[in-house]
Amino acid sequence: MSRALRRSRFGLRPAALAHGPGPLRSDRLPAWLHNTLAATLLALGTVGAHAGRSCDGRPPSVDAVQRGMALAQRTAAALDASGAQVVVLARAGQDLSAYGLRWSHLGLAYRESASTGIGKPATWRVVHKLNQCGTAQAAIYRQGLGEFFLDDPFEYEAAIVVLAPDVQSRMLAALRDNTGVAALNTPAYSMVAYPWAQTYQQSNQWAIETLALTQDAQARSRERAQAWLKLKGYEPGTLKISAMKRLGARMTAANVAFDDHPNDKRFSDRIETVTVDSVFAWLARSGLGGPVQVVR
Repeated sequence: MSRALRRSRFGLRPAALAHGPGPLRSDRLPAWLHNTLAATLLALGTVGAHAGRSCDGRPPSVDAVQRGMALAQRTAAALDASGAQVVVLARAGQDLSAYGLRWSHLGLAYRESASTGIGKPATWRVVHKLNQCGTAQAAIYRQGLGEFFLDDPFEYEAAIVVLAPDVQSRMLAALRDNTGVAALNTPAYSMVAYPWAQTYQQSNQWAIETLALTQDAQARSRERAQAWLKLKGYEPGTLKISAMKRLGARMTAANVAFDDHPNDKRFSDRIETVTVDSVFAWLARSGLGGPVQVVR
């Protein structure tokens, strides 16, 4: 989230939407979009957060808000049509094509309530992990679809993977529970956290470890959740990052660290981390999820 946040008696909520010349009146928005702008945050004290996108602090333009809301509306329609209760939802917040990746950040989206009538979509919420801008800390957020797509994406596209019915049924209650979804959260954040270590935790890593938590009754620790992921055949993405790039990133970015990676892989420029693309491939390969559906 690039906009400033202010406290309310229930925690934090988005500040008034900043925009450029010309009115952007909330009374012109459908009622369901009003709800998406009222994000419920699980963490307190955060002044700004991001994952898989830029973090330059610029307020969104009118065009960006309109395009983000349009994408949210189309995504809601696709989610309603899917008949699913829980899906993995991704956005293209950054251009990662240099690493052969299309998607940058994922969350776990669930149906909070059913449709209340013809033309009135269900209410969907997204639970995901966001890095606090300019820091090596992160927290778990619950947001509406509109808020999820108002983060200045590189491409106005979304990707949906419907999880297997039995996976959904075990996840739904956990995603609605504030304590449950934060059970495996590690605040120490690195954008390239090693998938099989517990020093740091990046956003996509939290998502699949939380998925593991809901599927394995014994996965009450990150180590156990990672063991379940290995058992189910998860394979992380591998990024080719030279020593010079690693040094530059470590010196200039608080949210990048490489010291949790095994030396043999790090010194051969092979950085393994949890990428959205690797998660999608694993879900399809393991039968835990279906094919990727793209919404533009």
